[in-house]
Amino acid sequence: MAAGFACNGVDLRKRVPLATMGGGAGNDVWGWADPQTGREYALVGLDNGTAFVDVTNPEAPVFLGRLPTRTFASTWRDIKVYQDHAYIVADGAGAHGMQVFDLTRLRGLAGPQNFSPDRMYLEFANSHNLAINEDTGFAYAVGTNRCGGGLHIIDIRTPNNPMYAGCYGPPYTHDTQCVIYHGPDDRYTGREICFSANETHVAIVDVTTKSSPTTLAQVTYSQRGYVHQGWLTEDHRHFFLGDEFDELQHDVPTRTHVFDFASLTAPQYLYAYEAETRAPDHNLYVLGNRVFQANYTVGLRVLEFGDLAAAEIEEIAFFDTFPASDARAFNGAWSVYPYLPSGNLLVSDMQGGLFILTLR
Repeated sequence: MAAGFACNGVDLRKRVPLATMGGGAGNDVWGWADPQTGREYALVGLDNGTAFVDVTNPEAPVFLGRLPTRTFASTWRDIKVYQDHAYIVADGAGAHGMQVFDLTRLRGLAGPQNFSPDRMYLEFANSHNLAINEDTGFAYAVGTNRCGGGLHIIDIRTPNNPMYAGCYGPPYTHDTQCVIYHGPDDRYTGREICFSANETHVAIVDVTTKSSPTTLAQVTYSQRGYVHQGWLTEDHRHFFLGDEFDELQHDVPTRTHVFDFASLTAPQYLYAYEAETRAPDHNLYVLGNRVFQANYTVGLRVLEFGDLAAAEIEEIAFFDTFPASDARAFNGAWSVYPYLPSGNLLVSDMQGGLFILTLR
């Protein structure tokens, strides 16, 4: 136990409650490490805006202020970073568009500020999620009111001047990861590929030519609920997927679905890793041979994997951010950011706020 939170292999450094950040409910979280100063920051999605927290000293985080929503409060907000700029979208919040915020404005701040965006991108009204390929400087807004809900492509190579670059859809895309491909299928080496969770299936799309993206393949599986979000292994061979509704609809334990993408035109579904918990899963990210998951009522779960073809995968650590219940319910941990240079983990909890954690 750590301050009343059940845990194993994960230490609590500090929790920043919602009240401190001025929000009524939490959602997404992302991180930024200042390349000039080395300081680390949490970018925390709230129902009414985005909070900025200096987490350089994880035991004494400093709330630096909040960028309010452009319109009105919403359950869904998503944040990504490119070239020291934060890009923020919202769903269910009317004509919110995409806020652009220069993160270098956080340098030297010691106390809370009221922020405004540096730029607005208004080529769409709502967006459920946002992905950025930092290697190319293109952003992919998904679940918007444009492009049939599919990929809305934005050129952000000039970070404070986003420009519309292309459109691909339908089908509706809930979330995506876009990379310069370096996996085993050498037909596509060096091309920009998006791996999308599209509600009923995973789609692999070549977006190298922004004006004419091409679907390479689609793959699905049995006992499907809602194909929600996933992430590639670092060698681009395998893909982990979270299905948000399968636990409830099919009465199964918390599942992480594993795919083999050795061929981008003939992807294969392998199996579902089943945890000992029964909570729905939400967002997951891969770092090295570990999968960091935000699984609603059971909080942060950390999986470690070896030979995935042989199903070598197991849970090695957890931190339950929502001690009130482990029920099959949409409360608790929303997302996790495992990529800070310090190794500290950022977890956002819908009711509990921001958790700063360290994996032992």
